[in-house]
Amino acid sequence: MALNLTARVHPVVLFQIVDAYERRNADAQRVIGTLLGSVEKNIVEITNSFCVPHKEYEEMVEAELNYAMDLFEMNLKVNKQESIVGWWATGNEVTSHSSVIHEYYARECSNPVHMTLDTTLQGGHMGVKAYLNVPLGVPGGKSGSMFTPIPVEIICYEPEIVALRHCQKTVNHKKGIEPVCDLAQIAEAADKLTGLLDQVLSYVEDVLSGRVPADNAVGRALLDMVHSVPSMTPEMFDNMFNSSIKDLLMVVTLCQLTKTQLQLNEKLTLLTSM
Repeated sequence: MALNLTARVHPVVLFQIVDAYERRNADAQRVIGTLLGSVEKNIVEITNSFCVPHKEYEEMVEAELNYAMDLFEMNLKVNKQESIVGWWATGNEVTSHSSVIHEYYARECSNPVHMTLDTTLQGGHMGVKAYLNVPLGVPGGKSGSMFTPIPVEIICYEPEIVALRHCQKTVNHKKGIEPVCDLAQIAEAADKLTGLLDQVLSYVEDVLSGRVPADNAVGRALLDMVHSVPSMTPEMFDNMFNSSIKDLLMVVTLCQLTKTQLQLNEKLTLLTSM
């Protein structure tokens, strides 16, 4: 079994798990569900999930497996690229019932990942952990299994980053906020980038003056960042910027002309019908 797997989780999965936990039955201690995604080399990318109703007793577990398979088949009609990659459970630890549930998912996919999300907020944050079930034992003797932790990363697509930033703005607002236009988003991103650059310059100046001890890891990261920026003269940047502005203005103008033409067509249609 490959223990060098890395689980990459998208934010929508975490939102789905929290939503399922908030909607759980009053007598339910935890919630479980299926993880969907894809596996490529040593990366398990988890892009979707759904809740599976279940009940846990002291010596047994009852889960609606038929419901889980029906829901997976329905999801398969929408996105054929997503397959079962494991299962999730709320809480901060692996329970005695986890092995029983894991056996079912081991029949549905190879090396299923078990992910836990600590909805109790122990330690002041919502901890995310992932495990693989590793068989233990000696030849001819008793055999068993153990859940071994694997690395977990939270990754985002660009549209997800935009959605997360929009959600973050609602933290201190009782009411919802309206989406901003594209130009406002560009201005906001430019202001944020300027602030980050100011922080980097302040850190470099503090290191050079001896106020802050140097960190080799930070230095290498800054060097990689500088080398990743394409080299261009101020004249080249001005030409590129002006060209982009002209293209943007042209698109805006075409949109306005198209809107005006549609309005004129509607009015002409009304006049001819009178």
